[in-house]
Amino acid sequence: MPELPISTSGKTAAEVARLCAGEAGRIAMAAFGRQQEVQVKGRGNFLTETDLAAERAVIELLRLEYPDHAVLSEESAHEDAVSRVTSPVSRDWLWVVDPLDGTHNFSRGIPYFAFNIALCHGREPLLGLTYAPATGEEFFAEKGRGLTVNGEPARVSAAERLGDCVLGVDLGYDDARAARTLELVAEVWPVQSVRVMGSAALGLAYAACGRYDLFLHHFLYPWDIAAGIVLVREGGGAIVDRDGGAVSIDSEGVIAGAPAAVEEILSRSRSRSWRE
Repeated sequence: MPELPISTSGKTAAEVARLCAGEAGRIAMAAFGRQQEVQVKGRGNFLTETDLAAERAVIELLRLEYPDHAVLSEESAHEDAVSRVTSPVSRDWLWVVDPLDGTHNFSRGIPYFAFNIALCHGREPLLGLTYAPATGEEFFAEKGRGLTVNGEPARVSAAERLGDCVLGVDLGYDDARAARTLELVAEVWPVQSVRVMGSAALGLAYAACGRYDLFLHHFLYPWDIAAGIVLVREGGGAIVDRDGGAVSIDSEGVIAGAPAAVEEILSRSRSRSWRE
């Protein structure tokens, strides 16, 4: 594994990620609970000026600290948002950012939204940070160094049976896939309970630290999943794509959480095609 690069000002990648989280969180909380214009990008998919303001601030910070790194961010959605990548040393480094995950919650005054950032090398996430500014919680991991929640070590649930699990799900923006997710939940019922967070970033963070025993989602983008891959792995959890294969930041769906419970839900869902 390559060492995480030091920034131009001498900061570690973790320090830069936390600077970005702090600034995005400050912008979000300054606007939270206030009336603002909400743009509809699609059914259930929303955008506010706060999303854009947080993204601009984070990209500016990354431009200053890592001018040769690429950035993939939800609202700009292209990898050269920071700069053209020319250095053979840094061309494989990619920051993946969601400035405000859970915009619909945010726009309605529901305090379940988050800032998400990951640093990847060759599209493999090596650092992940999910920050929930309304609750002041930071979920953080670097590959090989474990998971922390607000600086304290954390781990996935030890659940052995699906029937004992708190299952987190989110439905995304594809109606057919959402319907099949609900069908799967009905098939594996009864579980202990089902939660719909409205934020994929927080769903994965909760699975990483054991608040959820399992989390599943079948409509994801890289900025939803990149940080969560590191968090779940470093929390000792299992994380696979929706068909049970190797997960990546490009996976469209994910099942994550307690290893035994992940295996059980896979054994009960492998006959189902999530790609149609």
